[in-house]
Amino acid sequence: MLEFDMGQMVTLKKPHPCGSFQWQIYRLGADIGIICQGCGHRVLVPRSRLERRLKGNRRVAGSGS
Repeated sequence: MLEFDMGQMVTLKKPHPCGSFQWQIYRLGADIGIICQGCGHRVLVPRSRLERRLKGNRRVAGSGS
């Protein structure tokens, strides 16, 4: 299981309808809340689904920590 941090930026494999691949984590738990960085849309995604949809190594330059 991957670890996530509040405020961490992640890149998903498929773009949001607005065209952005970048998301920021705003809530942690069984479901993870993410905010689209293109349009500000908020989504709650089950942790397992988010792990499958992450692109590459899951971290983006300049994220969190």
